[in-house]
Amino acid sequence: MAQMQARGFGDTNASLPSGAASGDMAMSSGFGSSNVVAEARRYIGGNPTGRGSLWCARFMNMVLQHTGYRGTGSDLARSFANYGQRVSGPQIGAIAVMGRRRGGHVGVVSGIDAQGNPIVVSGNNGNRVREAPISRGRIYAYVMPTS
Repeated sequence: MAQMQARGFGDTNASLPSGAASGDMAMSSGFGSSNVVAEARRYIGGNPTGRGSLWCARFMNMVLQHTGYRGTGSDLARSFANYGQRVSGPQIGAIAVMGRRRGGHVGVVSGIDAQGNPIVVSGNNGNRVREAPISRGRIYAYVMPTS
C-alpha cells in the first residue's frame, strides 16, 4: 500500500493501492461507488442541506441521489444499517453507520488511516461536512450503495 496525507488532516495517512496516484484515491473503490466519495467531498466545509441539526442522514441521502443511487429516504442515520449491501469492513465508497450518544451518525468511507481507522466524509460533523478519521470501534455497520 502507498501512503498519502488525507486532505486537511495534518499527519493522518490514508492507504492507497500500490501504483495509485494520490488524486485517484476516490477511484480505488469497487462497486462503482467512488463517485459517491467525490460528490461528498464537493461539500467539505459547508452545509448543503440548510438544516441546523440532525442532518448527516439527509446529507448522505442527497449525495446518493446526486450520484444515481436511491437513498433510504429517512433522516435517521441508523436507517442506513439496513440499506444496500452489507460489507464486513471499511471499503472506500462504503457507507459507515456509527453510534453516538444522542442517536447515530453516517458518512462515506474515503480512505483508511495508518492505524486502520476509516476516514469518513460526513455531514453535521461540527455543523459542516468534514472528512476525518473515525475510530473503528464506533462503527457498527458498513454498507455499499445500491441502485
